Amino acid sequence: MNRPLVVGLTGGIASGKSTIGKLLRELGATVVDADEVARAVVQPGQSAYRKLVAAFGSAILADGDFPAGSEPPLDRKKLAARVFSDEDARRTLNQITHPEIAAESARRMQQAMAQGAAVIVYEAALLIENNIYQGMDGLLVVDIPEPLQLQRAVSRGGLSEAEAQARIRSQVSREARRAAATWIIDNQGSPESAREQLLLLWRELSAGRLPAAQKPG
Repeated sequence: MNRPLVVGLTGGIASGKSTIGKLLRELGATVVDADEVARAVVQPGQSAYRKLVAAFGSAILADGDFPAGSEPPLDRKKLAARVFSDEDARRTLNQITHPEIAAESARRMQQAMAQGAAVIVYEAALLIENNIYQGMDGLLVVDIPEPLQLQRAVSRGGLSEAEAQARIRSQVSREARRAAATWIIDNQGSPESAREQLLLLWRELSAGRLPAAQKPG
């Protein structure tokens, strides 16, 4: 192909999406991580930072002593606790940050294309909710059953069960992710099993070919 393959990567909270993204980087893909972009666009001094503080107040800022004249960074845990328990607050957060994240992500992807990347992966939790995946060559979904998702969110993510359930409910359903997927990585087993599944896909992607749809039962 004369252009890079652009693949979406998504999965619910605690599904292992970030681990698969890391593996794709190791294999040679250029990965644009929406979480990394989101952290960048809300740094002190950025327009999204100022809008968030105006919307939610200083309660979302980090505690501590900071140099005179500097602005304290956002405390992401405080902000998450605020928005995941309040649909209106989450909507406000999304209205402020999503345009900034989309613009910066597009800039990074264009830069990767200009540098000759062969495979570009856009890793984001909301690819399906925002219909972004429909403009890509394929969508890779990292999938685990919801009971395991809840268990891992609590045991590995440091969330309470109520917090984990709220975050799961805030995302598109497992069924919707599976329906939208071009390929699915079943990540309820061992890390080696997930890697083997990914390697099968990568052999095709790295050769400039789109693998056949893969949706294990």
